[in-house]
Amino acid sequence: MAAIETNTRSSLHGRSNSFPSASHPIVSQVEEHLHRLNNSEATASLSSSSISHRLKDLQDLQESTNKVLQLTFTQQALAQECKNKQLDELLDGSLRLLDICSTVKDCLLQSKDSMQELQSVIRRRRTAEAGLTIESGKYMACRKKMKKAIGKALRNLKAMKNEFSVSSSNKEKETFSMLSILKEAQVVTMRSLESLLLFITGPKGQLKQSRFSVISKLVQPKRISCELDTNEFEMVDAVLNLLISSKPLSVENVQSHMQNLALCIQDIEIGVESLSRQLIRTRVTLLNILSQ
Repeated sequence: MAAIETNTRSSLHGRSNSFPSASHPIVSQVEEHLHRLNNSEATASLSSSSISHRLKDLQDLQESTNKVLQLTFTQQALAQECKNKQLDELLDGSLRLLDICSTVKDCLLQSKDSMQELQSVIRRRRTAEAGLTIESGKYMACRKKMKKAIGKALRNLKAMKNEFSVSSSNKEKETFSMLSILKEAQVVTMRSLESLLLFITGPKGQLKQSRFSVISKLVQPKRISCELDTNEFEMVDAVLNLLISSKPLSVENVQSHMQNLALCIQDIEIGVESLSRQLIRTRVTLLNILSQ
């Protein structure tokens, strides 16, 4: 254990902002996860597949970060650094990230409840047409309310990113420390959650083009959701808007896209729940360090 902590001491205090070629294995894991997430942000499209992979990478990042925090020397170093209140800022950031995760889970739950009502109407074939129009309106009203909550969450994320940006610019000449790792992990998590929220609401800047693309896909086979650029939330929105506008559309088509969305929501729910648990573990560890 002493050898491990000696290696960690040299890796955390003897390096600059560029990552070292060799460091403690656990620290290397954190750096690898950060590198992978940063690369995925630059190359991956905003799709359910990329969102699921990113959530898994975030879980791995938080798990590795928590392992580093379990080392005695890391805890001692952070206990000394917390005198400048940066640890308090990290604790505040972790709480706000958990609030964002809670918002995502609430929105997904609302979507599921609304879809269940729609699916119940579909199963009652005799009243499907009239019932679907009514329930479609309810679902879209729920979506409007959900987008309002997500808009607030996005504004909070923007404020958080601005705060971290100011903090980083003020400390850019400092040697690399565990605080730097934790800050970068939070920043990467912020950006990934921002992408998730935008995926759920749909990108505003591409609304007209996206709407035309979505409608053109409605006549494609049921497994169209396998395409990398498909947004299941937008697909269902487009289908239901067509129903509300009394456009001809088969019940089977509606059901198919709702099933795709249900699977998408299930994957995201699992990912966000696992991420929340990891964030809580990291926060508890930081609180324990602060109380020492």
